[in-house]
Amino acid sequence: MANVPVPRPGILDIKPYVGGEQKVPGVKRVIRLASNESALGPSPRAVAAYKEAAAEMHRYPDGQSTELRAALGRHYGLDPERIVAGAGSDDLINVLIRAYAGPGDEVLYSAHGFLMYPIGAKAAGAAPIAAPETNLTFDVDAVLACVTPRTRLVFIANPNNPTGTFITRDEMRGLQAGLPPSVLLVIDAAYSEFVQRNDYDPGTELVNDSENVVMARTFSKIFAMGGMRLGWTYSSAAVADVMNRVRQPFNVNSPAQAAGIAALEDVAAVDRARTHNDIWRPWLDRELKALGLETTPSVANFVLARFPPERPAQAAFDFLKSRGVLTRRVAAYGLPEHLRITIGLEDEMRVVADTVKEFLAAS
Repeated sequence: MANVPVPRPGILDIKPYVGGEQKVPGVKRVIRLASNESALGPSPRAVAAYKEAAAEMHRYPDGQSTELRAALGRHYGLDPERIVAGAGSDDLINVLIRAYAGPGDEVLYSAHGFLMYPIGAKAAGAAPIAAPETNLTFDVDAVLACVTPRTRLVFIANPNNPTGTFITRDEMRGLQAGLPPSVLLVIDAAYSEFVQRNDYDPGTELVNDSENVVMARTFSKIFAMGGMRLGWTYSSAAVADVMNRVRQPFNVNSPAQAAGIAALEDVAAVDRARTHNDIWRPWLDRELKALGLETTPSVANFVLARFPPERPAQAAFDFLKSRGVLTRRVAAYGLPEHLRITIGLEDEMRVVADTVKEFLAAS
């Protein structure tokens, strides 16, 4: 290695993130249920805004995403000056880690939390620390027990990916109250729009009441704009100032900004997506349970199913894939016995249920 450039220590220990599969060779119709993409697709208004913005692609975008932040402020009742836009929430998660953690520091998350947290920590030279969970759910006491003087950030996906579980508003307040003021709590609320519970808050209340809380959101899920790479954070003015110093100057392209504004205005499209999910997530959960599989209670747009040792998850994945159904293996999350299945269209859900039944019945 002496004759080639050598990366910083720890970089080569990172296992690159691998997204869900998209194609099956030789299969014409592929049912893509591996990436938690919205079943109904994007708002027609967002598509139209994207196409219109394409004519100006030779112009640099607004580096401050001013109109998008104003639209977010109107839609959610937030101060636009405390909103930072990015190329997906993953982009902003990495900005936060690079801004607040480095060699010798620790970044805390839960055992089955989103893989981008430990990846981002390692890339920054910090140590990722995974706290135990209880029943595949974030355990506040277990996380607080892992806090040390070296802890700089705590990440929680709420609802969590890939489990679909969540913690309540009161539990989240207990988590924030138990952290030192110097530790930044990042609430990744990518799936928040799917949650229909009175005891849940995506993080807005805590951000308004605290200086050390960031709420991260995305347009990739219920707004069905994963291909646009558009996300945002809401935080204290001080944290937003730090992020704006660290992020790339033109980190959100013009069509994405235009499509995001249009998507926010199409409330009916979001309502349709939520209603669809409210019907077909519990339907799929019931069908899988009726087949003898164990499922994890989910409030997001996917179901996590556990397969028995005699009919293992890897074999189920391969069988479904051979039939053109792509699901998500989650062994990298420490869940080798499980598959995560995104909620798709009605006919796709029926195909999944029938195909899993066929797999389990095979000798």
